[in-house]
Amino acid sequence: MSSSPASWDCDGSGSASTTFAVKETGWHVFQAKYSEFNGIGAMRRIKSSTFIVGGHSWFITFFPDGLSEHVKDWICFGLHLEKRGAIGSGDGGREATVLAKFSLLDEAGDPSCTKADKFTFARTFESLALQRFIRRKEFESSYVRDGGRFSLRCDLSVVEKMCTEVLVPPPELHRHLADLLASGIGSDVTFEVGEEEFRAHKNMLAARSPVFKVEFFGGPLMENTGNRARIDDIEPTVFKALLHFIYTDSLPEIEPAERVVMAQHLLVAADKYDIRRLKSICEYTLCTYLNASVAVTTLVLAEQHRCHRLKDACLRILKSPDNKVALGPDDYQYLLGSCPTLLKELHATAQCICTGQTLKQN
Repeated sequence: MSSSPASWDCDGSGSASTTFAVKETGWHVFQAKYSEFNGIGAMRRIKSSTFIVGGHSWFITFFPDGLSEHVKDWICFGLHLEKRGAIGSGDGGREATVLAKFSLLDEAGDPSCTKADKFTFARTFESLALQRFIRRKEFESSYVRDGGRFSLRCDLSVVEKMCTEVLVPPPELHRHLADLLASGIGSDVTFEVGEEEFRAHKNMLAARSPVFKVEFFGGPLMENTGNRARIDDIEPTVFKALLHFIYTDSLPEIEPAERVVMAQHLLVAADKYDIRRLKSICEYTLCTYLNASVAVTTLVLAEQHRCHRLKDACLRILKSPDNKVALGPDDYQYLLGSCPTLLKELHATAQCICTGQTLKQN
């Protein structure tokens, strides 16, 4: 959730306040194989896994052949209240007033074809449905890809109550720390990365990374405790993005075409320095962009850096009867040496073709 700075004019005595809805926000990405469900019939739904926002349990509904015969040429998406939160008044839970925004994700993983609606869920099992979300022809031509798959993101804002409060500016710590990193004021360590140098602050690095904490302030890895440190296994652009995240808890702007490669390199760096939230963000990004053409190399990366959910996603793609995947010699040798059980799984699926090697079960 993002905020914009507030401003007001105040001459002499006075005060400023605002009335706003206190709300909890969250989002869920629903991915499904459209080709498996197209033709199941009007009014028949597919549902996502359950997710929780505002203390309530929800799932996304998908009607491949429309919500009724009258709108069978339209794709329908909706939101279903599975279970209400138990806090508050009322029989069985409290009401939930919801602003739901649905966005199909394009090839770059960016929101597109966005529609929103507001609805008050008074009882469990109620549903909000957007009957005419997108025409079937446009949906199939623009958003179904990678073997018949599509991705839908649902952003949810659950309004809980109304309050009147003194207006408080949005947090500024991340911006101040970004300025500190950019200026280098007070820096006490310089990193040499490739042909570039980056000034930073040991206390900040130690606070965000257990590995930096040991390197700078104790333990057996104290060879870099001086004011200069050499980094040879990370590219300068990747290290710059890593520092940006350490100082601001966010990633810099990255071009869509570069996101997958950057996520791969940042995942390795995050694992090296034990920055777990960054590692999880990279794992999510790679899951979002995952397809059959990169499933094997991503599987190797997931295995090397203990990304279990990403590994499971890769195996699901590789085991799909619709995918034929080439297993390169380098990937084959790594899997053979580090985790031969994965090779047995891939061999059992009969979906992987090994370039220059033969898959054998031991």
